[in-house]
Amino acid sequence: MTQTAHGVEFTQQLSANPKSAEERTAILANPGFGNYFTDHTAIVDYSVGADGKGSWHDARIEAYGPISLDPSAAVLHYGQEIFEGLKAYRHADGSIWTFRPEANAARMNQSARRLALPEIPEDYFLGAIRHLVSVDKEWVPSGDGEALYLRPFMIATEAFLGVRAAREVSFRVIASPAGNYFGGELKPVSIWISREYARAGRGGTGAAKCGGNYAASLIAQQEAEAHGCKQVLFLDHFNDNAVEELGGMNVFFVMKDGSLATPALTGTILEGVTRSSVMQVARDMGRPVAERKITLDEWRDGVASGDIAEVFACGTAAVITPIGVLKDNTEFIGSEDATAGETTMAIRATLLGIQTGTVEDTHGWLTRLA
Repeated sequence: MTQTAHGVEFTQQLSANPKSAEERTAILANPGFGNYFTDHTAIVDYSVGADGKGSWHDARIEAYGPISLDPSAAVLHYGQEIFEGLKAYRHADGSIWTFRPEANAARMNQSARRLALPEIPEDYFLGAIRHLVSVDKEWVPSGDGEALYLRPFMIATEAFLGVRAAREVSFRVIASPAGNYFGGELKPVSIWISREYARAGRGGTGAAKCGGNYAASLIAQQEAEAHGCKQVLFLDHFNDNAVEELGGMNVFFVMKDGSLATPALTGTILEGVTRSSVMQVARDMGRPVAERKITLDEWRDGVASGDIAEVFACGTAAVITPIGVLKDNTEFIGSEDATAGETTMAIRATLLGIQTGTVEDTHGWLTRLA
């Protein structure tokens, strides 16, 4: 069976053993985050021919399952891989929509250029998402704050051990029903300051969404969890301890005059799709937004003086999460009794409302999938 979307044909070989309606219902009752996966996956392959030219081909939908790789596949030895994250939301009328997928496609290609991977045409990126969600639409939850998390990724599959860009690559999309990222009731989280570790360096891969950045953050994340914190904050230790980002989220500050500030993109910070959306929503509310250098000293002094009224983090998985306390063995900034700020929650409500169809989408951010 072959279907076409965005001008790209996808063949379909559907799973012979999909989850039953009862099994799926049980999973959707409490999906958590990243614990369960739908019945299918979207795949597009890339290879370089004898003429030295590369092309994407064999776009298809297959049953979700293990990936067969040669032990010498480049991704296993040199980490040549990238990924994205976006969500599909079920609206009140049962239709399914996603949020700014073109921005994710553009960022994936930005990451591809940095990791010497081939850029994937937007039609293939969007077509893969549309086909996968169309086939697995019953997996999209409808509970408050729930969505189907979509994970496009690209891996170097060529079997060789030479240090060069791979000539065989696989682009895939998998999907996972998702609840609240941090679990339970939304409340301010505690953040651990990483004094010893850095997420990325100048000229490195900080602006790319690649697994190596996250692997490098895990030891700091373990340190955070050992001290009762949900996330870790990375600083630029060679730039006055300038605030960079959390392990997987961007940071925003709400000033006492109602304006917002967020660390400027320096090449070491990921350009979040949610980050840019938050800035636009805030400006729509009449709140100025500054992208600039923000140091740990400013965070500490601003909270103490009241110049910083609220702090929150944002990302695709958690959308917006208020920050209550920033701490390490010597610092304690904020309050464990803090409640979510009014501005934080207003921006969150608007952003989620647009995504779920309860607030008008005046920017054309939504794309219908099914």
